[in-house]
Amino acid sequence: MTDTYRHKGLRNKLVQSLRKKGITDERILSVMNQIPRHFFLEKAFEEQAYKDQAFPIGCEQTISQPYTVAFQTQLLEVKKREKILEIGTGSGYQAAVLASLGARVFTIERQEALYKKTKQLLDDLGFSGIRMYFKDGYLGLPEFAPFDKILVTAGAPEVPEKLLKQLKIGGVLVVPVGVKIQRMLRIIRLSEDEFKQEEWGDFRFVPFLSGIQKRGL
Repeated sequence: MTDTYRHKGLRNKLVQSLRKKGITDERILSVMNQIPRHFFLEKAFEEQAYKDQAFPIGCEQTISQPYTVAFQTQLLEVKKREKILEIGTGSGYQAAVLASLGARVFTIERQEALYKKTKQLLDDLGFSGIRMYFKDGYLGLPEFAPFDKILVTAGAPEVPEKLLKQLKIGGVLVVPVGVKIQRMLRIIRLSEDEFKQEEWGDFRFVPFLSGIQKRGL
């Protein structure tokens, strides 16, 4: 895998476009300028890797549009050493962004083929500190709860109750909720049984499915 001057130039242009679209956290823009997104895509899409769009990665999954990655990450307000649970590892790109911001990342993938492929890729790229699990995302990781932040990268039909319970007091859940079109929600846990919910516009994600899938790409 090579990261050429051309790749770096295209990445810089992408970051400039994200800034124009309203991404204001310079730490996120800096990290996204450093991580070679084309490493997380199939070779066939390498030439298009720095367009602001989603691409298929197998198992009926996609790598999210860079703007969506930046937007969700900005809503999380990531701080160093925070324990963050990501639901839906996919290509591993979002997990790499969170880890590069200094978070302690726990991430779940329900597709076995993607889990194996992405785990190897993250290790190869030096992200071996990311803790990756082949599990049902709806269940979260109660054994490692509570989490400072939880990020869901698929469209949930409703807010997953089990994930809310795995947030620490003051913790934040960012989740797109809806069927065909999702509303981006940021939910803050105020106390044991009180939550504050904010809405941040409409997005489109692949559906958040329960269970695990043992099959190939």
